[in-house]
Amino acid sequence: MFRPARLGALSLANRLVMAPMTRNRASATGVPGQLMATYYAQRASAGLIIAEATTPNAVGATYPDIPALYDDAHEAGWRRVTDAVRAAGGQMFLQLQHGGRVGHPETSGHQPLAPSPVPLPGTIVTPSGHRPTVVPREMTEDDIRVTVADFAAAARRAVDAGFAGVEVHSANGYLLHQFLSRDTNRRTDGYGGQVAHRIRFTVEVVRAVTDAIGAERVGVRIAPGVTANAMREDDTDDVYPALVSALAELGPAYLHLVFADPAEPLFHTLRGIWPHTLIANPALPWPGPLPADGGRGAAERLLTAGADLIALGRAFLANPDLVTRLRSGAPLNPIRDAHLMYVGGETGYTDYPTLAEAPGRPGTPA
Repeated sequence: MFRPARLGALSLANRLVMAPMTRNRASATGVPGQLMATYYAQRASAGLIIAEATTPNAVGATYPDIPALYDDAHEAGWRRVTDAVRAAGGQMFLQLQHGGRVGHPETSGHQPLAPSPVPLPGTIVTPSGHRPTVVPREMTEDDIRVTVADFAAAARRAVDAGFAGVEVHSANGYLLHQFLSRDTNRRTDGYGGQVAHRIRFTVEVVRAVTDAIGAERVGVRIAPGVTANAMREDDTDDVYPALVSALAELGPAYLHLVFADPAEPLFHTLRGIWPHTLIANPALPWPGPLPADGGRGAAERLLTAGADLIALGRAFLANPDLVTRLRSGAPLNPIRDAHLMYVGGETGYTDYPTLAEAPGRPGTPA
């Protein structure tokens, strides 16, 4: 876990990756500020940081105060972050995410777009609080072409802003994942129905992004069977081998597998298909408390099973010096769940102490 590794042209100091986690600390217009720069720089000892989900266009916005990357102000804000992380010795990719049906006009100013007019069940957080979700508009083929181009444009801006690359988010119930599922994708054209059609949109986005910035700067995140945002998939054994095979032909630097479990046959099937770096995010309890070891045991099992790098989320959230703590066996800071999202500010964000800081601050081990 602590040995150096290669990722495309990058030399990583260790095999621990900080997973992308939405924290809602950008401005109302999606611009990252100094607080975000501090947060990521504190965690620069990770072999790689994958910065949080960032929308490539206005209609793709999911929740209040998430970052964006489609204008000069967004790019300048992210440049502040990458400069801070680089100065601290770290390396970053940026996750690009379009919310699809996971969005609301109060947040984005637009009716959400999705593969089909199938609404997200229940309510969603907006700037004025929880609101009933709305029926998304089914994307036309022109909408699809524009969205693909927006991902490519955001990827170019990410490189200009100082990121080493981008991760295309095709997981966790957002737009690209919605195209993969027969529950959210009920189209009858060339983007729906049979597996080859449902994987087409993700493949087109990844192709456009690799063409824009080079395959060695691109990763892809997938989440077979993950039920986040009310996703339902009943044919993962058909969809994901086909998707991963198609993506492998494009040559991205890595595949990022969410809730990876070496006890599941699909993990080994996908590992066998994927010829490049595999980042595995362990299947840790969720919802529920993080294991006391922060996921180290699960990480070691995944490395033994064939993963190349390990992405941890909550453990990095609460421990800016997580690499040091795991290497030494030191106890981890407890997570303050009330400050994960939507609350803003430094509490539960940049005020988690390191081992080197004086005892008595919140979460500091005695």
